[in-house]
Amino acid sequence: MSSSVPDKVLLRWSESLAAIARTGLGFTESLYERERFEEVLRVAADIRAAAEEGFEGVEDAEGLVEEWLGQVVEGIPGYVTPKVAIGAVVGNDRGELLLIRRADSGVWLYPTGWCDVGYSAAEVAAKEVLEETGIEAEPVRLIGVLDGLRLGITRIPLYSLIFYCRATGGELNPHPLECSDVGWFAPDNLPDPLVGVERWGEMVFAAINGEVREVQYDRIRRPMWRGTPEASDDPERRHAPER
Repeated sequence: MSSSVPDKVLLRWSESLAAIARTGLGFTESLYERERFEEVLRVAADIRAAAEEGFEGVEDAEGLVEEWLGQVVEGIPGYVTPKVAIGAVVGNDRGELLLIRRADSGVWLYPTGWCDVGYSAAEVAAKEVLEETGIEAEPVRLIGVLDGLRLGITRIPLYSLIFYCRATGGELNPHPLECSDVGWFAPDNLPDPLVGVERWGEMVFAAINGEVREVQYDRIRRPMWRGTPEASDDPERRHAPER
């Protein structure tokens, strides 16, 4: 019996192949190897185009190949790795969670941002909360390290470091370019659509309610490339590899 492959799995395969090929292009001096790596990029582009636009989108995949080739850098600086982003989950004295509605997509999420050079991860968390919401927040502890592709909050490879933060002051004032709305929400009154809440919601409200847990991270898939997402995302088994 045939079954469709989820788009987020196809995107993961595509980005992984593209990263391998671009890293290889950054290190090899062999013309033969360069040709092979460029061919891998074309396969990766077809997979991504099919995932995003359907099979008819494959006809335009060459543009993505050119974009990827333009990102190739020689040597160690060209080793392709996931980007690093910060997520800040902020709680108040009423047990509510601070959420923003993203202006670009219209979805709700906690404040997030790319890591900036010169800032520590915790400093980025505090900065993003203030810039996006007007709320002053103090990072308390790291509560999660999650794969953005698996979480479904991005279409590019990234690791999201999630900090639990305590609100210390300020007033709600959404950033005019990044947020279309902002607010405090109780667990029984969350807005929709709220991205990835099935993965992080329980962890976040546990932290807001004062519960201290080990840092949550994505469970190892076995086999890594074909492990079932349902088993891998089981919250009861998330801290240990599959036996």
